[in-house]
Amino acid sequence: PLRTRPGRPSGPALDCHHFPHCIIRNLIQSDSFTENLQRELLDLNFHEKSNDLYKFNQSDDLKKRKEPHITGLFGRFRSWLGEVLGVELKPTVDISCSKYQYTDVLLCHDDELEGRRVAFILYFVPPWESSDGGTLDLFSADDHFQPHSVVKSLVPSWNTLVLFEVSPISFHQWLNPLHLDVDYQSQCLSLQEEKFKEVSEALRSTDVQWTKQGPPNRMTSLESFPQCVSACWALLLSEAFLLLLSNFTGLRLHYLSPSDEDKEEEKDQEDEQEREATGSSGYKPSANKNTKEPSTPVCVGELRRWAHGDYTLLHDGDASRAEYALDLLLPLSCPGWQTEFGGFTSYIANEEDEELLMVYPEVNSLALVYRDKETLKFVKHIIHRSSTLPIGDSCRRAVYDFSFVCYE
Repeated sequence: PLRTRPGRPSGPALDCHHFPHCIIRNLIQSDSFTENLQRELLDLNFHEKSNDLYKFNQSDDLKKRKEPHITGLFGRFRSWLGEVLGVELKPTVDISCSKYQYTDVLLCHDDELEGRRVAFILYFVPPWESSDGGTLDLFSADDHFQPHSVVKSLVPSWNTLVLFEVSPISFHQWLNPLHLDVDYQSQCLSLQEEKFKEVSEALRSTDVQWTKQGPPNRMTSLESFPQCVSACWALLLSEAFLLLLSNFTGLRLHYLSPSDEDKEEEKDQEDEQEREATGSSGYKPSANKNTKEPSTPVCVGELRRWAHGDYTLLHDGDASRAEYALDLLLPLSCPGWQTEFGGFTSYIANEEDEELLMVYPEVNSLALVYRDKETLKFVKHIIHRSSTLPIGDSCRRAVYDFSFVCYE
């Protein structure tokens, strides 16, 4: 049954722009076969999958299944695909069934894994429109082989196969609609504290210009630094505040705060004074220890706005650049913001699925998280459901935060 219906205008379509991909509509000739195949797929057990990159439900590997229509289709799929592409494919084929529902997402990625040559999707969906979300978005790449912008969006349709060559620039994503009405672009907050209320009024000003931060496979958020919130920004970076953080955490985040060497030297002096007072001898101070110049504390930060479609992703190189650091998060959250909307910061162990900590945006609540070199973080994708919040003077469906990273 793996052929298109003859005479149909919606035959195979090959597009080599940006990266080669092919669309084959009406792939399976038999309507009864597709209906029975869909029934078998829906009867499978699905497991929820969720991390920085995706949120959806997925079955186990289909090559282990014994159902007649599943084995009838995918049993010879590899050989058929090799014939169509004119290439020799390895015997191993990774095939599973994914179920995407409201609020699910698969963010920008390239599918590039060792040995992977071709990626494909066979859609079984009801009548579908682009406004329903779930389009397959294809990205252009810049001179550094990083994704730049969406150049093509494919609307899912019944019995349609999409396949493309896997390469360093085959960036694509699946998610709910990114578009928001113009009225949603100005953001505002209402906070209890007088100073934070002043900051929120500045942030909801339509004069504030926000710019995208990317590329899409790393992060997508908005950043700005309005002049009227400079006092709050200066406070969070002030010497007094960093010295206060040092006292809270025991970390050397200010040059006046004592280092480990200072504490050890102070202990040596106390021990020496005690020995002199008791008349004991035989003690030699730690003068021969190898001492090193204390490093200069560094603190960097951003003022961010998070709304529907914003997120950050982990990257292969993040672990190699990870350092011991103190994260400071000060959210100016939108009233009514719910956990299921996303926008929380998730901390995970390197090369592990284990989630260590989730920090949710809470109004005027300072979060301090100290992480080691084996701990990575990302901000969870904000789903379409956040746009259901009523718009008013105190909320325009977004979360603002001050985000700082401090190094000793």
